[in-house]
Amino acid sequence: MVKIKTSKDAAVEINYRIKGPGADEPPEGLFTVERRSGVLQVTQPLDREKRDTYNLWVHAVHAHDGSKAEEPMELIIHVIDLNDNHPEFTLSSSYGNVSESAKTGDFVMRVTATDRDDPQTDHAMIKYRILSQTPEVPSDYTFAINPLSGVVSLTGGGLDRETHSEYKLIIQAADMNGAGLSTTCTATVTITDSNDNAPQFTIKSAFATIPENEAGVEVFRFQVTDEDELGSANANTKYAIVKGNEGVHFKISTGPDRMQGILSTLKKLDFESTSTFTLLVAVTNEAAFTRPVSTSTATIAVKVEDKNEPPMFAPSKIQVSLSEDAQVGSSVTYLRAVDPDTARRTKIRFKLNTDAAGWFHLDPDTGRVSVRSDMDRESHFVRDNKYSVLVLAYDNDTVPATGTGTLLVTLLDVNDNAPVIQQRKVSVCSVDPDPVQLDIVDPDSPGNAGPFTVELQREHFKSWNIKTNSSIPGHAVFLSPTRRMLPGRSSVLLRVYDTGSVFQDSSLQVEVCECEGAMTTCSLPRSEPLHRRLSYVSLVLGAIFTLLLLLLLVILIRRRKHIDNVALLKDESRDNIFCYDEEGGGEEDRDFDRSLLQRGLNEQQEVVFTEVVSADHARPNDQPQPNEDIGQFISENLLAADADSSAPLYDSLLVFDFEGAGSEAYSLSSLDSSDSELDQDFGGLQDWGPRFSRLADMYTTGVEDDADILPGKTEWV
Repeated sequence: MVKIKTSKDAAVEINYRIKGPGADEPPEGLFTVERRSGVLQVTQPLDREKRDTYNLWVHAVHAHDGSKAEEPMELIIHVIDLNDNHPEFTLSSSYGNVSESAKTGDFVMRVTATDRDDPQTDHAMIKYRILSQTPEVPSDYTFAINPLSGVVSLTGGGLDRETHSEYKLIIQAADMNGAGLSTTCTATVTITDSNDNAPQFTIKSAFATIPENEAGVEVFRFQVTDEDELGSANANTKYAIVKGNEGVHFKISTGPDRMQGILSTLKKLDFESTSTFTLLVAVTNEAAFTRPVSTSTATIAVKVEDKNEPPMFAPSKIQVSLSEDAQVGSSVTYLRAVDPDTARRTKIRFKLNTDAAGWFHLDPDTGRVSVRSDMDRESHFVRDNKYSVLVLAYDNDTVPATGTGTLLVTLLDVNDNAPVIQQRKVSVCSVDPDPVQLDIVDPDSPGNAGPFTVELQREHFKSWNIKTNSSIPGHAVFLSPTRRMLPGRSSVLLRVYDTGSVFQDSSLQVEVCECEGAMTTCSLPRSEPLHRRLSYVSLVLGAIFTLLLLLLLVILIRRRKHIDNVALLKDESRDNIFCYDEEGGGEEDRDFDRSLLQRGLNEQQEVVFTEVVSADHARPNDQPQPNEDIGQFISENLLAADADSSAPLYDSLLVFDFEGAGSEAYSLSSLDSSDSELDQDFGGLQDWGPRFSRLADMYTTGVEDDADILPGKTEWV
């Protein structure tokens, strides 16, 4: 390969050595050098495709001692390429596709080959060419390949998938610019479908029969063929009615297999209007055609079969107005119906199908509707003043047909209903009550109802007041008492007039509750049967009579003793002393005082007045109202007492010997006295007036102690 020599070789003996890959490193022994001559040799063939460069280091040393004679020198060995490798295709078999409607120059596919030789030399310069084409139609040069890029393209048109759907190409790749080593592969080209064929009807003309008055009925199914690929948009069909469907009576759609055309009726067909239809139907594909083609068409004649159609009311909804008090037998209206079957001679009759209230009668031959019974606009069969009746019209054909209509009667109102109070029971408070709202109802129309007039009947106007307010929905009436009412239940009679002076009395139960202002909860005294109340009254009266007898007996005994033993009852000293057996009192009680009707001694602090009253008992009014009649005051308190039969006996402790307010003098405890009663003369106290007469009696000799009958003592019975 090369001879290595140093300039010092002439003077001294030099030995040569090599180090590096291919020498003393793997692959070892690939290169050797002669020790004395420095000749470098290769021991075996080299493969550039495995390694194209080797870097070695050459050492020159003294032969006698092996010391370094010079610095090492790098030796680079390049392996020169030989054309020893064939080109190789990346794919042994290649596949491409092109539409049958493709044009010249359209891309089909690309093939690629590689060469392991040095790409900088012609050893790796590859060129392509097509060796063969199968089939060789429409020509043997249908496809072409770029020799450098390997792109396969179409050289001309004329492809037909329906004739030849696939081509086989043998493609060669050779190095040395196509003159060296070579290899081949097989390329498969698939011709894809394009919509270059129009679908064709299998039947060009057809005839069908369809009954009238039926919509959505299938008339006919069209069958077609298509040479394009089935299941694709190039073969799937679309249909259109291009003539004869000006009234849009029919429609045509594609069947589930996308190849059938289903013709059906879109509207009801009328034999009397048109008995025969002639339709022209065309078929196309979902995809557009890629070349000019002739569209296939078919003609179908559709005959409409006559059916017996039901009579038709004219109009279908007959509306009339009628007073609700129309007389029985009076005419309402005449029904009219026509038979659309002009080719048939039939007679029409009528019938009531639905007359819920049974108010009308219908003549089946003439169609006259008359009143059969009394009508009522306020009936639950009437809605918004209208009463609906379903009427029928039928012919006398072999198979009769029946038509329906509606008779809508608007009932005009008559003032035949009296207004009434809607409530039957109300509650008010006994003290300062809020007015109670009462609602007036009248089934009649507004013109025969409000405004209303309300009157209190009998004696109720004395205790109750009525005020109307027509601006409130329901024409409210407000009821309120004219005076303070006692708790309990009562009945109020009201008479209500409507705008036509038609009236009706309404009885209203009123509860007067123990409350004030607005009523929230009602509390009433419990009522007892009459015989129990009478028994309570009898017991009370008997007890009072017995007590009075005992009291009278005690008073007589004490008065007797008082007259015999006490000199204080002389006429000249009776200024403020009451006689115990005089119920009206003494000289201080000559004028009638209304306050004596009250139980209790409000002005005597030491006299205790006790009443036992039931917790739920409503006490009568203790004080009469200003300007109130005393008789009415006593009557109301008596009624309140009678109503409370559940309370225990209503007893009080009565004072019979209270003689007045007592002495206005101060206490006598401050008077001085001597140590001896003999030095005292109390007789002069008799001259001090009646207030000191009793003191004189106490301190004079021979006077008996009459403490039991002293004036001013309070006796409790």
